[in-house]
Amino acid sequence: MAIDSKTRRFLAALVLGGVALASWRMDAIAQSAPKPGDELRPLFAMGSDIADGKELAVASCAKCHNVDGVSTTKGVPNIAGQRPSYMYLELKAYQSGARANADMVQKVKFLSDDAIAKVAAYYASLDPAEPPKTEPPKYIDPVLAGKTAAIPCAKCHGENGVSQKPGVPNLIGMAPKYLAPTISAYKTEDRKLDAKNEAMKTAISNLSDADVEHVALYYALQTENLTRAQTPADGDAAAGKEATAKCTKCHGDGGVSTIPANPSLAGQDFGYLLAALHSYKDGSRDDDTMGPVARKLDDVTMKNVAAYYAGLDPKPVAVAKPLSPAEWADKCDRCHGANGNSTRPNVPALAAQHIDYLEAVLREYQTGARQSPEMAAMSGVLTDDDIKGIAAHYAFQKARAVVFVTVPSK
Repeated sequence: MAIDSKTRRFLAALVLGGVALASWRMDAIAQSAPKPGDELRPLFAMGSDIADGKELAVASCAKCHNVDGVSTTKGVPNIAGQRPSYMYLELKAYQSGARANADMVQKVKFLSDDAIAKVAAYYASLDPAEPPKTEPPKYIDPVLAGKTAAIPCAKCHGENGVSQKPGVPNLIGMAPKYLAPTISAYKTEDRKLDAKNEAMKTAISNLSDADVEHVALYYALQTENLTRAQTPADGDAAAGKEATAKCTKCHGDGGVSTIPANPSLAGQDFGYLLAALHSYKDGSRDDDTMGPVARKLDDVTMKNVAAYYAGLDPKPVAVAKPLSPAEWADKCDRCHGANGNSTRPNVPALAAQHIDYLEAVLREYQTGARQSPEMAAMSGVLTDDDIKGIAAHYAFQKARAVVFVTVPSK
């Protein structure tokens, strides 16, 4: 049955609570911190309540959110058609100090519960914002982007990052949290390059910060081609193993690091390992941990240690292939509704929301600036690419109003 706009608006605002909930579901609430035993109760909003809510909105909210609830201010969310219970809870959270925003706290701190309910009902009754008229940002697959950006690296570091040149390191089998900062260190010259490495200096100078992250991710995911460097080694590997007792703490058993910021050494090029140890020993590489260790090693021991690690087989890096925005949305939609159109009274709709606002919110959950166990878990694994992709996905979805209907008990 088709519902005209006027009727739909009235029904959408009919019930603030939407449905009676026996108890709070803490994991479904994005921000508020209700007291134990609190519950959502149906609150019927009549036409006069909507009118009162509009008056309050004009006086307190319209400067940032506009009277129609479609914001034109950077960083300020659209709230037209937003789920009323969610808005009520968020306004109460600002009022109680559970959410920190000086402007919002100032606006709501003297409002009664009745006034907050009416404002929430008013904005919920409005037609949601439309998606942007522009073309959505094109999704860039970070792995494919890394493969493309790494093309100049193959000349020296080998196809898929497996070195075939003595003295040139393997790039495969390294965690992104190690490899990306290392590449950046060469780029900023915190790590110095020899004159013979001018080609590398030129190559990395052309990489953006995003390129560096993508390259590191690409090499970390080359598990099918994971093998030791195809270069010769010279030394006593057995004797080298005996000398590595102190190395396992940082570089792991068998040279496979379990600390993402520390490099794995298994299967690394012998010449590169030996040169690195000499650099730490003479101070040309400055490191508070490696310097003291290397200074205790003589030349023979360093050769043996390098030979031991070069002869080991590398292991896959514990890093997952990134999901596309659509794949992330499949997970997010479980709470936020199909295409970001929430049908849960206390969970916000995301469709047609501003990109910059969605990005900022996800980062706030990552840093803990916004508190929510569920959202912290979801956002904690997101990369910068993921955040941008998810925000763009929802910003360009068609927003739809929702009607909450109370069913009489039998």
